[in-house]
Amino acid sequence: MLPIRKLPIGIQDFEKLRTGNNVYVDKTAYIYQLASIDSPYFLARPRRFGKSLFLSTLKAYFLGKKELFEGLAVAELEKDWIEYPVFHIDMNVGIITDSASLVRRLGVILDDLEKLWGRAVEDNDPASRFLGLISRAYEQTGRKVVVLVDEYDKPLLGTMDDLNVNKDIRDVLKGFYGVLKSADAYLRFVLLTGVTKFSKVSVFSDLNHLVDISLDKEYAAICGISESELVSCFQQEITALAKEIGKTYDETLAELKKRYDGYHFAKESEGMYNPFSLLNTLSKKDFSNYWFATGTPTFLVKMLKKLDFDVKTLEGGVRISADSITDYRAEFEDPVPLLYQSGYLTILSYNDRFNSYTLGFPNEEVKYGFFNELLPAYVPGKNVRSEFYVGCFIEDLLANNVDSFMTRLSAFFAGVPYDLNNKEEKHYQTIFFIFFRLMGQFIEVEQHSAVGRADAVVVTDDTVFAFEFKLSENATAEDAVKQIDEKGYLKPYAAANKKLVKVGVEFSKQERGINCWKVA
Repeated sequence: MLPIRKLPIGIQDFEKLRTGNNVYVDKTAYIYQLASIDSPYFLARPRRFGKSLFLSTLKAYFLGKKELFEGLAVAELEKDWIEYPVFHIDMNVGIITDSASLVRRLGVILDDLEKLWGRAVEDNDPASRFLGLISRAYEQTGRKVVVLVDEYDKPLLGTMDDLNVNKDIRDVLKGFYGVLKSADAYLRFVLLTGVTKFSKVSVFSDLNHLVDISLDKEYAAICGISESELVSCFQQEITALAKEIGKTYDETLAELKKRYDGYHFAKESEGMYNPFSLLNTLSKKDFSNYWFATGTPTFLVKMLKKLDFDVKTLEGGVRISADSITDYRAEFEDPVPLLYQSGYLTILSYNDRFNSYTLGFPNEEVKYGFFNELLPAYVPGKNVRSEFYVGCFIEDLLANNVDSFMTRLSAFFAGVPYDLNNKEEKHYQTIFFIFFRLMGQFIEVEQHSAVGRADAVVVTDDTVFAFEFKLSENATAEDAVKQIDEKGYLKPYAAANKKLVKVGVEFSKQERGINCWKVA
């Protein structure tokens, strides 16, 4: 029996990882490549994708800790191992609720640095203190300073639901980070990481000298785990997981890919696995939505509902211009760039002619986790978590019991509020869409065909169910069944040797729920 190896789950300190004999996916060749060019950089990646560990690795490299890199790629590349003064600024610590709490957080960071490099009496605000620290560190060591900023945008993302507070925080950060441009002569290396790029009239208007490598093909695998890295570094763990779940090695690898792979950070690049979910799955030998469970996109869900965004487009692929994909501006209230930058959407394809991207869900963890978070927003006032369990609905269909399925669905929809003026039909269509997409975790659910689009088509081993929903003010359940026939929604399944079932559903605004249904 092979010994159990230590996987670095939650470890963001490179020295701790290396001295603790944890498995490490070697990313140090990127460090040498970046450090070889005197450019200030910016890197955007979703949360828990390895940004903090990468910065910690850079810190150890610039501190000249050669012993930590034994056996890694950079050990063969670097010959000098010079020690530089390193300012590691972690914005991921503490809760920032307004500009005052941000100034206090910056004060704590600067206090620690001033214990090493001193403070001038005239330096009385974060920006002047920061600039003074950089110049003094350079003067005292004779070497330029390395500045590493982890999650630079955390205070901004945490206040997205209050634009006035968000603007005040942006103003403080703009002045603070602006020092990195005015102090360029004293800086050896600069890297800011975050989730999104607040640019144009915001923080990055003064940081236009940063080289944004977020979409560069040569750095697409700088964070996360590629399939080649997964197979070469974790074969032992994949084999153990396969044995635990009773599947072959290849079947287990396919399941990991379906759930956690699919992130693309360039026009053409290898898919990347979410490292947090992947390592947790290999360690616990159990599949789960580990990344999604660490934080929910509350403000994104609110934004989608507020803007009446058509969430159905997220699955089919949404187009976005190349100029917009990394350029987020809160005042525009466009959720798509932030959905990409936060990791809920990824690049599916690139159109060179129109310089645009098509975005979609990267994998099943993200898709079903996101829909699961959307459902309560569209069914307010109900305890959706306890009242809704998709497995019960699927069991009804597997037993070909449509009436039981619809009775259960009717009970779930009872009392759904409809205070949306003239938007009721789209609102209810969205609820049905989310509901059936959640069923897709466990059973085949389709909504598109060459001959038309049904509201939902559910395929079991022996039956195909076509569902069509209508508001009673517009049409009846009988009309819905007639539409299934007229539009030929079931034609693609005619040769499947399965029972074909048509379900027309009538939804009543006055009754605030499903009024009746017809099965044919």
